[in-house]
Amino acid sequence: MLDGITVQTTTETAGLWTLIYVVLLAFVLSTLLAWVYKKTFRGLSFSRNYVQAIVLISIISATVIQSVGDSLARGFGIMAAMAIIRFRTNFKDPRDTLFLFASLAAGIACGAYTFTVAIVGTLAFSLATLLLYYSPLGPNSFYDGMLRFNMASDSIGQKALEEVLRRHCKSFSLITLRDIQQGERLDYAYHIKLRTKTTHDQLLQALQQIEAIAGVQLMMQEATVDL
Repeated sequence: MLDGITVQTTTETAGLWTLIYVVLLAFVLSTLLAWVYKKTFRGLSFSRNYVQAIVLISIISATVIQSVGDSLARGFGIMAAMAIIRFRTNFKDPRDTLFLFASLAAGIACGAYTFTVAIVGTLAFSLATLLLYYSPLGPNSFYDGMLRFNMASDSIGQKALEEVLRRHCKSFSLITLRDIQQGERLDYAYHIKLRTKTTHDQLLQALQQIEAIAGVQLMMQEATVDL
């Protein structure tokens, strides 16, 4: 069906227009995967470099498959050359690895002229990701910032703190609590999601009015976009 768009099959010398079509299709499909990843991402360290890698690796894989063609000698030569490269990037979330493999698979399918497999596979992966995200298996809540501060351990400001968080945050969750200054103060770290009409300046001003609180730090998700 879609494979009939090109009149040339896998040969050792592909035509110019065939190569352009392969690269463009790989780019379009990997861009769709990058959009789905960005749409369904929930976290505090969104990386633009990783999203660009999703797009670029598809083009690379399509180019490699085109270079190999039906030549066994080329295949061994490329395998030897790629073995020199060491990828030491660690992914904390297995989901990030899956998106990279999906883009790689799309590029390989395009380079092998199996365009139907590339398109249907990418659409199926994207649709499944969106369905899982909006299904009960998806995240129940997400946060767009991290709040850190310390407060005297014998302070009576805990009630005032909860009132401020409830007034300015749609949701909040305590992630770490540790002793500092030999137990005289407690260091808090919260994941928070601000209410629609609340700004981070309003939250900081409200926290600073609590005398027992010191060392307030607020890191919003937008501040970690390029990590």
